[in-house]
Amino acid sequence: MEKLNAAVIGVGSMGRNHARIYSELDGTRLVAVADANYDNAVNVAKHLRCNVYSDYLEMIDKEDIDLVSIAVPTKYHKDVALGCIEHNISLLVEKPIADTEDNAKEITKRAEENGVKLTVGHIERFNPAVIELKKRLDRGELGKIFEMKATRVGPFPNRIRDVGVVIDLAVHDIDLMRYLTNSEVKRLYAETERKIHTKHEDILSGLIKFQNGAVGVLSVNWLTPEKIREISILGEKGMFLVKYLTQELYFYENIKANDGNYSYSDILMGVAEGDITNIRIQKKEPLKAELESWVDCVRTDKKPVVSGLDGISALVLAQKLIESNEAEQVISL
Repeated sequence: MEKLNAAVIGVGSMGRNHARIYSELDGTRLVAVADANYDNAVNVAKHLRCNVYSDYLEMIDKEDIDLVSIAVPTKYHKDVALGCIEHNISLLVEKPIADTEDNAKEITKRAEENGVKLTVGHIERFNPAVIELKKRLDRGELGKIFEMKATRVGPFPNRIRDVGVVIDLAVHDIDLMRYLTNSEVKRLYAETERKIHTKHEDILSGLIKFQNGAVGVLSVNWLTPEKIREISILGEKGMFLVKYLTQELYFYENIKANDGNYSYSDILMGVAEGDITNIRIQKKEPLKAELESWVDCVRTDKKPVVSGLDGISALVLAQKLIESNEAEQVISL
């Protein structure tokens, strides 16, 4: 199998991991990295034995590149992405796809016009526990979904950011809720607080109503002493719980869903507690799974798991949550 030439633009905390994995995959050859912080780029390039640039435009001019990961700050996504599209390089843009809806739409439009493959780095879709959950939901193992509750909290991270928790963190769970329900959003409402650590919002409490009737609940911040990454899916037959960090999946059974002989106490309580099953998951680094899938899409001309339109939808919904807080009202879509 001929290897594809890969490159990474922006080798900070996330980009350096993209570079590492491209250097490890059987199907890719890491040819170069670029970063405005040249010393940072040099350190990565020395370790991974690839070419190094401070100017990404020089890199894409000089190198023969099949695919690239863009992991620069969000406000630079559009310019960098368009530069790669002009050179017909397949591109993975780290989430969020862009800083504004217009910029996100221009990226996807230009990629489509030029026949360039595009995906967005919504990594949680590639968590093995989420993959297994999606399969079980699609098989109807939970029945009708009533509520999805996402908790994404932890201490304030020491890295540079140009967005708040809604765009930086909540966008993960917004995308995942759309993906798990196969449904679009009907309305939403949010409360946030800002200027605790940054000029952007540091904490979010959000409600999302989906067209299929499911309710999404978002609890997101970088103020909590303990790092928690979980999502629970409540439905007719019980509840699934995913712990992202440990890649664990649990099913809490509602035995009433399977047993029509209800006692008086069952009727009073509404549901009856059944077995709790720890579903066996074959663990794998989500970023590696994401990049393997991406490389396969480029090689075989498949559609990516996460499309540019998925990236736009997640960004728009995140921005609508911010607007809801600012307007102090529910926003219907």
